Amino acid sequence: MSIVRNGPVRLEPVTVTRSAFGGGELGRVRLDPAIFSVPVNVPLLHQVVTGQLASRRAGTQSTKTRAEVRGGGAKPFRQKGTGNARQGSIRAPHYAGGGIALGPKPRSYEQKTPRKMVQAALRCALSDRAQHEAVRVVDHYDFEGPKTKEAVAFLGRLGCDGTVLVVLGRNDEAAAKSFANLTNVATVPADQITAYDVLCADVVVFTDDTLPGESEQAGGAAVSAEASGTTDQDVAGNSGEEADSDE
Repeated sequence: MSIVRNGPVRLEPVTVTRSAFGGGELGRVRLDPAIFSVPVNVPLLHQVVTGQLASRRAGTQSTKTRAEVRGGGAKPFRQKGTGNARQGSIRAPHYAGGGIALGPKPRSYEQKTPRKMVQAALRCALSDRAQHEAVRVVDHYDFEGPKTKEAVAFLGRLGCDGTVLVVLGRNDEAAAKSFANLTNVATVPADQITAYDVLCADVVVFTDDTLPGESEQAGGAAVSAEASGTTDQDVAGNSGEEADSDE
């Protein structure tokens, strides 16, 4: 999915349809402009995502130097009189089976990213998906048990095409298991969502409990994430803590 570049200081507020789990519309919801209507900073997204991906690297690659390769303890031939270049070991780097010169060793690829940058990148990613009408809101996940078939039907009712990111609450275990077998669906807890998760998805699905910020329901009461504790500050703050810990 493309990214909106060089946008205004504050984009127009986005209003999306609030759907019921079993089908049907429950009205319209105006997403929080502070989260879903901010300009997209592409260099910021690049720096944050690069740091998050670098921090995921295990860094366990390792090669052996000439001192670590087995064998080569004896001088292969005498120093003088053979006409060959002097050699001290058959495990020197220029020998087949010898050690590796300047090869990789275990190291950390961790990159420290300021928490405010991580939070701002998440808001940029969510705003980009909102501007592309790629945000879905449902009242809740009503899975009686792990049912992949029911999960497929649910996504079909929402009109989700391509890669889907389903944001889960603390008690959505049945939903997590229902989506687990779908290769085009990724699930993430609401307090661990990152900018990279959002950018990898074509559609992002929230519930009333996991939707960040204070979103106003058209013609009704406000819809917030207070029920699950995932407020705007918590979502952005926790995602920054996760990135900091992963990095």
